Amino acid sequence: MTEVTFKGNKMNTSGELPSVGDTAPDFQLTHTDLEDIGLGAFEGKKKVLSITPSLDTSVCSTMAKKFNDAVADLDDVVLLNVSADLPFAAGRVCESMTEVVPLSTFRSSFGRDYGVEIVDGALKGLTCRAVVVLSAENKVLHTELVSEITEEPDYERALEAARSA
Repeated sequence: MTEVTFKGNKMNTSGELPSVGDTAPDFQLTHTDLEDIGLGAFEGKKKVLSITPSLDTSVCSTMAKKFNDAVADLDDVVLLNVSADLPFAAGRVCESMTEVVPLSTFRSSFGRDYGVEIVDGALKGLTCRAVVVLSAENKVLHTELVSEITEEPDYERALEAARSA
């Protein structure tokens, strides 16, 4: 378990993010068309996993927009926004974002497998805010667990990891 906060209130996650250098766990996340998608769907591309509690919040939607704009300039990089939102809500929020692939955890074990499921407190059942960058071969290049959920991640460090792979 890892401790994070939401407006200063302590909560725990289901585990820890995968370690840099490890092969990322595969997943089955639900796209806006209700199809389940795994890492194999993005074979040969570097992946930025932008993990958020809910795109219906200002910080989460800002995070998606900032990564969307930045990834547009990168070759062979796909931006996967992972949230506990229903696929319909995620699709609605990301509708105008051309680089974002909105994916929902609502019928998957992603939160537990990646150590980002919040297991207690006000946001129990949602995912915390985190970033995981994967190589084209699904090796973990960079991770960041944002300790205060209401804050944004270090975009530049994540993007640098995607650029250098």
